[in-house]
Amino acid sequence: MIEKSPFYELSKKYSIDVAYKPFIRVVGVSLKEFRAQRVEILDHTAVIFTSRTTVDSFFHICEEARITVPETMKYICQTEAVALYLQKYIVYRKRKIFFADGSFTSLIELIIKHKEEKMMLALSEPHKPELPETLAKLKLAVDPVILARTVAADLEEINLGDYDLLALYSPSDVKALIEKFGTENLPAIAVFGEGTLRAALDAGLTVKANAPTPIAPSMAKAIDIYITKLRKGETIEPVLLTVDTVKEEFIRNQQHKLSKKPRIRKTTK
Repeated sequence: MIEKSPFYELSKKYSIDVAYKPFIRVVGVSLKEFRAQRVEILDHTAVIFTSRTTVDSFFHICEEARITVPETMKYICQTEAVALYLQKYIVYRKRKIFFADGSFTSLIELIIKHKEEKMMLALSEPHKPELPETLAKLKLAVDPVILARTVAADLEEINLGDYDLLALYSPSDVKALIEKFGTENLPAIAVFGEGTLRAALDAGLTVKANAPTPIAPSMAKAIDIYITKLRKGETIEPVLLTVDTVKEEFIRNQQHKLSKKPRIRKTTK
């Protein structure tokens, strides 16, 4: 385990074993699958990336289709890590690569700043509908396109009886878990993200820890709090899904701003 990992710190703090067992893997779509979506890359002036996987798939599709991406193309990324990953394929230039801080609201604000561009939104399937739905509500010129698909990993060698807690990071993790092991007699469940929590609860799973929250911004912190309560003998209530009123208010405010017509000053002769 990497010593700088927050899970390494957890393992030392509580003398526990942490195993990394991916339930899913992500693969890029084929050129045929891409073309079936009838989206032309060169009709766009900007691409929105939320993950490195879609970056790889985008440039792989361009190479296979012999598409030369113009130097004027802009790239809008959810995080700095994704933005820096673009250096694998292009020269990093601040005037054409932009990144948010990883939050949903920051990405939306960044996209709005470039609303004059004709944008392509690179997605993995399945994905949270929140981003494309919000961009549609805001009536921005964005074309969603599936560039990667999530498939189940080989789970044959995993024995759930060896674990006291499972950390799930996506709805696809939830789906893979249930398809292989069902919903009965599972270890405690921790989830990351609203979409993952919703998928887990909809499937009938009991969730004992979740992130991000104000007190647990990371999965490691959520698990830290869970273990602390467990060892103190405290009652750990199941996690329930709550409506993010702050996010909904943010979207309404952005809709209102974009619906305002710009004022034209009258010039005096």
